[in-house]
Amino acid sequence: MKTLMLTLAQGLVFAVVVTGFTLPSASAQFSAEEQKNRTLVQHGFDAWRDGTGSPYDILADDANWTIMGNSLAAKSYPGREAFLAEVIRPFNARMRDRLIPTVRRLYADGDTVIALFDAQGTARDGKPYANSYAWFLQMKDGRIVRAHAFFDSIAFDEFWRRVTP
Repeated sequence: MKTLMLTLAQGLVFAVVVTGFTLPSASAQFSAEEQKNRTLVQHGFDAWRDGTGSPYDILADDANWTIMGNSLAAKSYPGREAFLAEVIRPFNARMRDRLIPTVRRLYADGDTVIALFDAQGTARDGKPYANSYAWFLQMKDGRIVRAHAFFDSIAFDEFWRRVTP
């Protein structure tokens, strides 16, 4: 048995050397555009986590952000300022301790980056707020131009109604 395994291992090594077969690296799975977009979004999430910025910093002025589902905030927001004014600023005004994201995964496909993450913080009433999110971010020239956001609307609505800005 040992001899057979040794022979198989030697044969595998020989095949790898002769054919030049290599395993792809992690970065080889993405095109240059996908890697660039994924890195931009990752930096936005890193800045958000560290309290030095957010993914909204790369949101184009004319971006369309759509919150999917049936939450109180579900609709399409035509432009960066509309989304920030109607959702993000009122959300942050309801928080005592800022929302901090933990990215589970970032996926890239063509011009789209998908961010799967959890976020938690403390509301002004002292109660925790936690939610899980999936954002589908369409990128163009290093900016987010379209977004579709999914999250637990029950948790969001309860928080939105309970805590005033």
